[in-house]
Amino acid sequence: MTRERSEGPEGSPRPEATPRPRAESKAAARARMAQQHTWVDLQVRQAMDRGDFDDLPGAGKPIQDLGDSHDPNWWLKKLVEREHVALLPPSLALRKEDAELDQTLDRFNTEAEVRRHVDDFNQRVVAARYRLPEGPPLITMPRDVDETVAAWSERRTARLAEQRRKAREALADQAAEPEPKRRWWRR
Repeated sequence: MTRERSEGPEGSPRPEATPRPRAESKAAARARMAQQHTWVDLQVRQAMDRGDFDDLPGAGKPIQDLGDSHDPNWWLKKLVEREHVALLPPSLALRKEDAELDQTLDRFNTEAEVRRHVDDFNQRVVAARYRLPEGPPLITMPRDVDETVAAWSERRTARLAEQRRKAREALADQAAEPEPKRRWWRR
């Protein structure tokens, strides 16, 4: 199979681009990598000349929490501190969730959502009872779904009545306020 040569400008034959051997390609890549640090240094130097690094927060201050000893988990401790992550044993996590369950349920709007959440909570409590204890003993008991839904319904009714009362008071206050005097040029 023969390939035709294409002609370049002025009718002279142009050689075809042939793929380089693998060794040449590796050598070229090595050369680019060797020169990359100079390119990076050039970019940093130009940014410094432009003043891109001036007035950065923490400039001229020591790096915080360097300490004398090396802690390989320093980043994990910082993440837990910054994100307020609390890792509790399952028994304590369920106890805490049980204490906050009513507040969590008050955010739901339908009885079906409340039932689904309480059922999920009860399943996790029962599953934790059958596992080997990790940490303190599990004293949290499953909740009666119907009683929990009834309590949620009562709290919801009271909360809606309070909202209606506040809305009526706001309307009454608004109606009691005299209308601002209109200026002659706005009539």
